[in-house]
Amino acid sequence: MKVHHIGIAVESLEAALPVFEKLLGRAADSKEIVEDQKVRVAVFRLGETRVELLEATAPDSPIARFIAKRGQGLHHVTFTVPNLAEALAR
Repeated sequence: MKVHHIGIAVESLEAALPVFEKLLGRAADSKEIVEDQKVRVAVFRLGETRVELLEATAPDSPIARFIAKRGQGLHHVTFTVPNLAEALAR
């Protein structure tokens, strides 16, 4: 099992990017908008793992609701597994 990516909810990519760029020593590898999730994403590739900064693009998005309830921070960690059905059964 490997960590595929880590999602971090942020109120503002504009404010968070300089912090993460300084922490990681480089600019984000890519930025995109995921319309169906109502989120703007900045991606840092770290070997086989990605760190994704997630900013809501609408007040009813999952990220906006998460931040309203819990504040900024770790939203999710996803894993790559050899057999998804087997992992879910466990």
